[in-house]
Amino acid sequence: MGLSIGIIGLPNAGKSTLFNALTAAGARVASYPFTTLEPHHGVVSVPDQRLEAVAGVTHPDRIVPATVDFIDLAGLVRGASRGEGLGNEFLAHIRDVDAVAHVVRCFPAPDVPHVEGSVDPVRDVEVVETELALADLQTVERELQRIEGRLKGHDEHAQGEQQVLLPVREGLQRGVPVRRLLVDERTRDVLRPLRLLTAKPVLFVANIDDADLPEAASAGPVRRFAADARAGIVVLSAALEAEVAELPAAETREFLSAYGLGEPGRDRLVRAAHELLDLIVFFSTASKEVRAWPVRHGTKAPEAAGRIHTDMEYGFIRAEVINWDTLVRAGSLQAAHDHGQVRLEGRDYVVEDGDVIQFRFAV
Repeated sequence: MGLSIGIIGLPNAGKSTLFNALTAAGARVASYPFTTLEPHHGVVSVPDQRLEAVAGVTHPDRIVPATVDFIDLAGLVRGASRGEGLGNEFLAHIRDVDAVAHVVRCFPAPDVPHVEGSVDPVRDVEVVETELALADLQTVERELQRIEGRLKGHDEHAQGEQQVLLPVREGLQRGVPVRRLLVDERTRDVLRPLRLLTAKPVLFVANIDDADLPEAASAGPVRRFAADARAGIVVLSAALEAEVAELPAAETREFLSAYGLGEPGRDRLVRAAHELLDLIVFFSTASKEVRAWPVRHGTKAPEAAGRIHTDMEYGFIRAEVINWDTLVRAGSLQAAHDHGQVRLEGRDYVVEDGDVIQFRFAV
């Protein structure tokens, strides 16, 4: 499962600086709007000490971590839903991502102009959320117009879809993102083809000045907004993270400790992004390779096998399962087998986070 995270926010919020810190991709950074004209893509490994520990007792030729695809999108401005700025291009690109990391400017920097004229994190969040809600409202209203036509043709499913979409439209008219509405499974089925922007999970990234570390008082308004919105939040200094990304690994810990930090914001953000869609990770050890495989919480064994290869799902026989920590304590897979610590699970087994699994299947 390739997880894609779109980095959004107002111009000059620090999106491209953060993207470069995450991916070392060299996206252009400048203190004027619309530096990012086309989306930049970068793949980032998900830090996971469990993967290294499993590799330590299985001795593979290759270690393959889970990854997140970050996409740096053009800045959004007021009127984007009407095509202002790069609105149309922006909205088209964001529909294709799984979730969004909303970068919110909390740093002053008088030399970096603010598109709204002043730094006000909550106002900035509301500008972006309003534009996305307006774009979704247009999408829902167009769909309701199509449904009206289908009702005239006595389409038996149209009335049910209309009943689903009317309260969604009402919520969007009030500026409420779809993800904050009480949405049941039937509503999700109707909304899924519309690829609504405000239905996507969101992680707020409060971009602060490095002088505000580690207390991060300037991120307070975003913390409170995220808590009210039941959204995740990561606080970091994108400029500082860009410096960290250029340091040799041996110097990183000492550099961060000078700011009262225990690990790079990059690692915190990548983990938070990976958790945003309720993903867990299992590990495979076949073919002299240890690999991390992200799957959604609640995934059953055959579907997990299909992540590795479709033949393994179709021909699934059983799964040989052991928790990663139990394996590491045993010292090897053979020792775990000898001590009866490897379980045999069938088609109804729900994969757990940290499982090490070998699948048996018929070709």
